[in-house]
Amino acid sequence: MADITKNSREVIRITREDFRGHELINLRVFYDAGDGDLRPGKQGIAFRTPLLPDVLRALGALATEGAV
Repeated sequence: MADITKNSREVIRITREDFRGHELINLRVFYDAGDGDLRPGKQGIAFRTPLLPDVLRALGALATEGAV
């Protein structure tokens, strides 16, 4: 699991998990619930782990284009 700070109230949490027998990468925005706990929001994406190299390649291409 990894957390990336989005702003003072939210983090982007990246996890690798099993869902109904499928291994997934899950990126989800978590928000501060006000009681010290982070709760998952509606924003996020999950995809099968075999797609991870393609996702990383696309993100790397965006980074080298200066889009990030």
